Amino acid sequence: MSGLTGLPVLWQTAALLALSNIFMTFAWYAHLKNLSDRPWWIAALISWGIALFEYLLQVPANRIGHSELSLGQLKILQEIITLTVFVPFAVFYMQQPLKLDYLWAALCILGAVYFVFRT
Repeated sequence: MSGLTGLPVLWQTAALLALSNIFMTFAWYAHLKNLSDRPWWIAALISWGIALFEYLLQVPANRIGHSELSLGQLKILQEIITLTVFVPFAVFYMQQPLKLDYLWAALCILGAVYFVFRT
């Protein structure tokens, strides 16, 4: 991860969490599309394999982030990134319709960002 060391802690954390979330989203949901004809335990094993890469990025992200961010700030940052990754995944990969509910969810998270990051 030495390529990220020149960036501020917040950006290093966000970049690693974004990559982590891509793996997480695929681990949690892609089996619904790609492995629906397989037993659940095969989907679980494959998902665990994908989740390994999530954790290889998420753990360093949180360690880096915790050097300057509170636990609450890390969690809200994670939620922002999760929604940012999930919506395109749901629409483009899973072929789900874009819903106005995603906007409302984003606005709620924006409110959480305000309260957690205000000084």
